[in-house]
Amino acid sequence: MNLFLTLAFLFCIGSVLGWGLEVIFRRFFSAHHWVNPGFLVGPYLPLYGSSLCVLYLLAMLESLMPGDSPWLKKILLFVVMALAITALEYVAGMIFIHGMKIKLWDYSDRWGNVKGIICPLFTFFWLVLSAVYYFLIHPHILSALHWLAENLAFSFCIGFFYGIFLIDVGYSTHLMVKIRALAAETNIVVRVEELREDIHQAPQKKNVRRFFFPMHGGVPVREMLDQYVKQHFSREKSQGKWIRLPSKKAKEKKSK
Repeated sequence: MNLFLTLAFLFCIGSVLGWGLEVIFRRFFSAHHWVNPGFLVGPYLPLYGSSLCVLYLLAMLESLMPGDSPWLKKILLFVVMALAITALEYVAGMIFIHGMKIKLWDYSDRWGNVKGIICPLFTFFWLVLSAVYYFLIHPHILSALHWLAENLAFSFCIGFFYGIFLIDVGYSTHLMVKIRALAAETNIVVRVEELREDIHQAPQKKNVRRFFFPMHGGVPVREMLDQYVKQHFSREKSQGKWIRLPSKKAKEKKSK
């Protein structure tokens, strides 16, 4: 099977598995409630799919790692993998911030963070996931691809995934364009996690919960964004600029 089909398969699997990992992490360690992570509607995160493709390509470079000890080579390989995914995370984050005025994730409260996009803690997590991939997933990729080639029904599922995925990208991009218009108008950067939390809390009063449409709170998009700006920003009259208010976590730390 050629490299393109291999990477297409890995992107699909990585996006879905990564989404599941994020859902569990946010439920029990971060948001403490069920959240559909990312900006897309469906159960997939492209960053994880891209990361799995990067891990697959880098794993083939193990023999080029310096050192005589096989374990030293592996450790160096895991470090390279973690740094590569961190770099991918940084580039993706900067593209959305500067191109769409949207911050998809926020590590601003983490030690050693860079612009709230990357931080040492999550680089360490990438290191651990790189080792998990190397020992538990990479050895079985070729056999999985061979099985895929012989089971056309599953191949249809992969094609179906990409069809839904592309529709979702178009739908979500349309929403991002609306958010970017407001962000450019007010000269702010919209933090998606904050916006999602605002919307998550509002429907609860109506006993309505949206998991796969977390960016839709039953109100027009413009009204939803205006409420977000008023809740998290303050208008500086002298300069005519919107200034971000301290987050709830920052207020809690200050009170302590």
